[in-house]
Amino acid sequence: MSSRGKTCLAPLVQENVRKENTIMAKSVKVYSTSTCPYCSMAKAFLKENNIPFEEVDVAQDRDAAQEMMEKSGQMSVPVIDVDGQIVIGFDKKALSKELGV
Repeated sequence: MSSRGKTCLAPLVQENVRKENTIMAKSVKVYSTSTCPYCSMAKAFLKENNIPFEEVDVAQDRDAAQEMMEKSGQMSVPVIDVDGQIVIGFDKKALSKELGV
């Protein structure tokens, strides 16, 4: 391959590295319950995209439920906190945007 071809790929590789670093640097917390199908879908989406996240079962943790309501104004799940940006429900488009995937 010519050096010209290698030069053309370098910006793409650098962009992918930046995206991976951005994803890994984000803190993600999923407020959910064990019986919520949309919560399961949201967690599956995060796993498929190799996004580490903290899962909080608000049915088992009253303090976490209160925290979720204060952050989102919502009593329903899932509520997903991505570095302080709140995504309500399993909104794949909004999650993708916040996570850069």
